Amino acid sequence: MILIAFGTRPEWIKIEPVIKKIHGKIPYKILFTGQHSEIIDKSIYGYPVENLSIDYHTNRLDGIVSSILRKSSFVFDDIKYTMVQGDTTSAFAVALASFHRQIPIIHLEAGLRSFDIQNPYPEEFNRIAISNMTNIHLCPTEQNKINVMKCPGTSFVVGNTVLDSLVGLEPTLEDFIVITMHRRENLDIIDKWFEQLDLLALDNTRYEFILPMHPNPSIQKHRDLLKYVTVIDPLSHEECIDLIRRCSLVITDSGGIQEESAFFKKKCIVCRETTERQEGEYVFSELCHTPEKLQSIFNRTKIELVDRKCPYGDGYASDKILKVLERLYENI
Repeated sequence: MILIAFGTRPEWIKIEPVIKKIHGKIPYKILFTGQHSEIIDKSIYGYPVENLSIDYHTNRLDGIVSSILRKSSFVFDDIKYTMVQGDTTSAFAVALASFHRQIPIIHLEAGLRSFDIQNPYPEEFNRIAISNMTNIHLCPTEQNKINVMKCPGTSFVVGNTVLDSLVGLEPTLEDFIVITMHRRENLDIIDKWFEQLDLLALDNTRYEFILPMHPNPSIQKHRDLLKYVTVIDPLSHEECIDLIRRCSLVITDSGGIQEESAFFKKKCIVCRETTERQEGEYVFSELCHTPEKLQSIFNRTKIELVDRKCPYGDGYASDKILKVLERLYENI
């Protein structure tokens, strides 16, 4: 049986296509760590899920790791492999718990690297640590596979599962721009980002600037700075995808949205110091290192559909992953 673990909504979005594909073919058990219980998509309620909870700790990251290590022992009975996704602290803690039990680890979305341990923090450390415990690396791209060549385990290039639900959806260019801002490294300067975003909206009235506001209080407290940006409540993943499919441009500090916008051939301004998705740089995306650079990058960005193939996968990652897992189970 495979233990498939997740702790946040983005993790669930990327593991659900795998669960749908292996259901009835390979036995599995799902573990929800409780890292982001308040924004988990309701779609998880259709699956049997074991739930943990994160205890309060003065250091949130310590609390996530210690809670998972202390509370997860019961879920490892009869487990032959553990699958974790991405780079969250939940993924790191579950991988570590599995490693302590000498249960082989499958890492979904393996090999992403920004090569800057502080950006994004703590995700870059989590990726590196998980890679060095992993037995099966499921890499989105060839570059990701190269990044784990010196790590233990076997690597497969499968694409990114976040794209699997986008196959068949046709992009359009409508007169609005999608914005998302939430990353830890931007929280101390989120007011500066909001000020620049509002100036963009004021100066570019052809477009409506739409920002689904993240529930984090550190972000919400600056809501009133946005006079010309349309602020809306958080969206479901399906609603967010529909906006990305129809928008003219994406401005974000997210990781996964860089992949989704590229699949829809949209350009994306990435409001971060670094990106672990370099494959799309200068074609689909451009880094905006500071709020002060946003205006100039926006002004030189030509709004059009990109006539290139998405570098992050073809939308059939879960089919490839099923074949990998079936071969694993042939050898048990």
